[in-house]
Amino acid sequence: MSPMRAGAIGIVVLTVFVFFAFAKDIPFTKGYEMKAVFQNSSALQLNSPVRIAGVDVGKVSKVQALNGDSTLTEVTMKIDKKGLPIHRDARLKIRPRIFLEGNFFVDVRPGTPGSPDLPDGGTIGQAQTSAPVQLDQVLGTLKSSAREDLQKLLQGYGESINGKPTAAEDATQDPDAQGQTAAESLNDSLEYAPDALRQSAIVNEAFLGTSPGDLARLVKGNQKVAAALVRSEGNLKDLITNFNTTTGALASRQGDLRATLRELPQVLEAANPAFDKLNASFPNVRAFSREILPGVRETPATITASLPWIAQTRALVRPSELGGSIALLQPAVSDLADFTDGSIKFLPQADLFNRCALNNLLPTGDVVIRDGALSTGVSNQDEFFQSLVGLAGESQNFDGNGNYVRFATGGGDNTQATGPINGGANLFANFIKAPLGTRPARPSRTPPIRRTSPCYKQKRPDLNSAKRGGGP
Repeated sequence: MSPMRAGAIGIVVLTVFVFFAFAKDIPFTKGYEMKAVFQNSSALQLNSPVRIAGVDVGKVSKVQALNGDSTLTEVTMKIDKKGLPIHRDARLKIRPRIFLEGNFFVDVRPGTPGSPDLPDGGTIGQAQTSAPVQLDQVLGTLKSSAREDLQKLLQGYGESINGKPTAAEDATQDPDAQGQTAAESLNDSLEYAPDALRQSAIVNEAFLGTSPGDLARLVKGNQKVAAALVRSEGNLKDLITNFNTTTGALASRQGDLRATLRELPQVLEAANPAFDKLNASFPNVRAFSREILPGVRETPATITASLPWIAQTRALVRPSELGGSIALLQPAVSDLADFTDGSIKFLPQADLFNRCALNNLLPTGDVVIRDGALSTGVSNQDEFFQSLVGLAGESQNFDGNGNYVRFATGGGDNTQATGPINGGANLFANFIKAPLGTRPARPSRTPPIRRTSPCYKQKRPDLNSAKRGGGP
């Protein structure tokens, strides 16, 4: 090979090597890229998958914080051809992957076909993106007062369902319900529900009448009465008021009323002249009857209009509809009774847990550890979540088994040894300098566990009373 040819080949190879070293891409295969602005994407990593309907269609190629003090982050994604097209009204959400996968992925809803396509390199705004809610955000939202109110609500509900009635409350109750809790009475009522519903179905069927049109005529008659009452609302009010006054007066004069009834036969004898006068008034009654005929003529039309409703109602209450539904509801009522019976056992345990969280767990988590110059001034539960953030920063490396942390140790003249591990050999370590002590000191024995005493009745741990370790 001539020197010129060898030099030309070397220049070409060097050019290709330099291009791939800096471009990190194959020419003419860049593919489609899109960007999205998220409120918070701290949980998203490079090469995190991008999915549409659960199918991987690309990867995250860049995660960059925007300028300013806000937490806005711009995420760049490379999308394969099978994931196109992406429309301008697309919506993106950062979601956690399953437990075995770990980390997070970007879930893309590509948008509606009627919307324009998002061009290569286009950006989806923050209004169309959302990030997952972290546990510390939930705890930050539920302040101490809100948690206490929720716990008190659950405690009150449990006591109202499972609380025993007082003697004053039992005095006004049915004998079958006396001495029972609300949950027990509710269970007893479910035993009578099937028979009650069956009798209700029989009553509803009886409302249909004995011949076609009975219910329609009843409805029409009630409609006329109601219409007349509406037109004379003032008179109806006066009628009720006067009737109440009249009955009250009769009740206050019971003796006089009895005497009046004894005189009733003589009154009937004197009624004949009154009847004669009544006959003389009949011409006026006949005139009234002629005036009422137009309203009577409208009655058949009203009945005809109500017949379709009657037919639908009869079809609704037949055995294949509501009648059959009652039979289907019986297993559900039985299951509800079992569920209520189980709740009686569950609610006391939930009450004990709530009291433990209210009186012990949450107050202990709010304690600030006083550790001299190393004190942070925040509660120990906040320090715990902050340590998780630090651990997440340390565990950037990962392999097929998930994220891991490497700890590099150095040598020295100070040797430390553990006791036998699980009955085996000791473990040794060398340090450059002698340890100053431990925070806190390891106790000589495990604190006792009192399983017979409820958690909320036990003394809260005093985290600041723990002793510090000694010197070397």
